[in-house]
Amino acid sequence: MSRPSSAPLPPGQRAWDRFPRFGLPRFAARWPDQAPILLRITDELASPLELLADDLACLPRREQTSDLHCATTWTACKLHWGGVSFTDFYQQIVVPRAQPDADCRHAVLTGRDGYRTSLPLEDLLGSDVLLADHLDGRPLSAEHGAPLRLIAPRHYGYKNVKYLARIRLQRDPAPGLAGWKDHSRGRVALEERGLRLPARTYRWLLRALLPAYECWFRRRSAATRPRGSSP
Repeated sequence: MSRPSSAPLPPGQRAWDRFPRFGLPRFAARWPDQAPILLRITDELASPLELLADDLACLPRREQTSDLHCATTWTACKLHWGGVSFTDFYQQIVVPRAQPDADCRHAVLTGRDGYRTSLPLEDLLGSDVLLADHLDGRPLSAEHGAPLRLIAPRHYGYKNVKYLARIRLQRDPAPGLAGWKDHSRGRVALEERGLRLPARTYRWLLRALLPAYECWFRRRSAATRPRGSSP
């Protein structure tokens, strides 16, 4: 369970005492199967990669406590993540093995459930961005994105891809699947909840929709949850 934050929350956010499985409605029923290949790195590279869990085991482990902010205005506070730094992963595995083009400045991130978003590479190389496989001292559950989830605390939850399966490096940005509430960066401090409307309009609209949205997502997730996954 999340705990109340000791720091002021970002603009428009409210602390929740729970951390639900949440996302776009059409992904509520998608519970990806586990596959031997953990992560694929593709596109504008000299050598595309297919990585297994053992490939990440050589990197230093890191523990981090941070909040996760949903664009619909709720925040799960003080979540304890474990994993590897994205910077270490990029510099020690991607650069030497895949040799990405020097002009690749964007990454398209895709989950095993088909969800897709993108972020500038400079954002992914932030000091607090993780490839997480543990939450609160336990292996990441299917509820929260096992086996691997991107954790980018300065960005809204729709950028923190669950079930991360593929990273496509490219020169230009690409649209994600968050639709009308998508933003090329999604930074929480700047209330980048979407591109088309003023920040405060998104804030109040999404907050008004949240109760129905959460109820539907919870019921759909519960009805389709595979046997053995976390309740």
